Amino acid sequence: MGAGAELDAFDAGRCADGYALGLAVGQRFSEVIRSRMRQDLVLREQLLPFASTAEAQPLLAALQSANREGYPRYWDELVGTADGSGVPLLHVILVNFRKEVLPFIPKDPKEGGDCARKEEEEEEADGDCSDVLIVSDSTAIAAHNEDGNVALLGHTYIVRATLPDGASFTAYTYAGELPSCAFGFNTNGVAFTLNSVPPVNDEIVAGTIARNFVSRDLLEAKNLEDAMHRVCSPFVSVGHSYNLMDVRGRRIVNVETASRNRFAVREASAVPFFHANMYRHLQVKQVQDENSMSREKRAAQCSVDSKGTALSLLGDTADEKYPIYMTGPVLYTLCTVLVDLDEATMTIYKGNPKNGDAAHVLRML
Repeated sequence: MGAGAELDAFDAGRCADGYALGLAVGQRFSEVIRSRMRQDLVLREQLLPFASTAEAQPLLAALQSANREGYPRYWDELVGTADGSGVPLLHVILVNFRKEVLPFIPKDPKEGGDCARKEEEEEEADGDCSDVLIVSDSTAIAAHNEDGNVALLGHTYIVRATLPDGASFTAYTYAGELPSCAFGFNTNGVAFTLNSVPPVNDEIVAGTIARNFVSRDLLEAKNLEDAMHRVCSPFVSVGHSYNLMDVRGRRIVNVETASRNRFAVREASAVPFFHANMYRHLQVKQVQDENSMSREKRAAQCSVDSKGTALSLLGDTADEKYPIYMTGPVLYTLCTVLVDLDEATMTIYKGNPKNGDAAHVLRML
């Protein structure tokens, strides 16, 4: 909801299968999906040109095979989204696999040195999120900034759907992607927010399970233990940071994962835990991201012990170069979400969360 855009919500109800769900979402949001595909420079200038090369074919074939076989219903959902929106299937595949493809795109040495590479990294960035987690006697919250590339401004929406077992999920969704690579919850009492993490390239395994399929699977978790199993067990290509919540049990855990089935778990407590976009407790070789390190340093200077102070932290702009609340030109805070386990609500704020302008208050149970 950056730049004043409203966040639309769609209830797909109970669909016959994955394809039907994707088709319904694609039809409902066809205009916004097509708009995102037109404006997404990472797709237009990097992913699509690479996908046309012979070098890309084995990687794309392996990714499609692994994820179609591992999650056939979600693959059908992806195909339905393409058909419903009228967008080429390849475009939908590429935006859903972007984190698994971008590391393998050869860099053109003619484009310059360190400065050019830094600019390219910033243009690729589309998941620089910030979270603060607290579970104390008086407060049990996860507060999250959903930060994304400029191409995502006005290109997100909320999807609700009823699962075959009668449970339902609600998910903040990037246009054309599976729900949700951002945050969501289901009526089983499982909620989550996500943070990308930056392993170095030799930590990435080519052609295996994609993060968008793992986070889609999270929406169907039966309980916290099942959610942890769903994020820790797949043989993923690229790792991720998951903030998993048991609404009824009043628990929050941060789970960091990496390729080759590595993971580490940290339980939230009364001591606020801030997570940006670097691994905090899993030992993985990673890119030293100045943006994340600056946000972590600023968070350490702030006292957080309540919903109000958590929202103030996520609205902080004290660091002009790398603020926690982002306003461009490349990265924007698309929205802020506050998950309150005691109230069983997920509140989505538009604009700076310091202002308390709630766009949606969603009941989780």
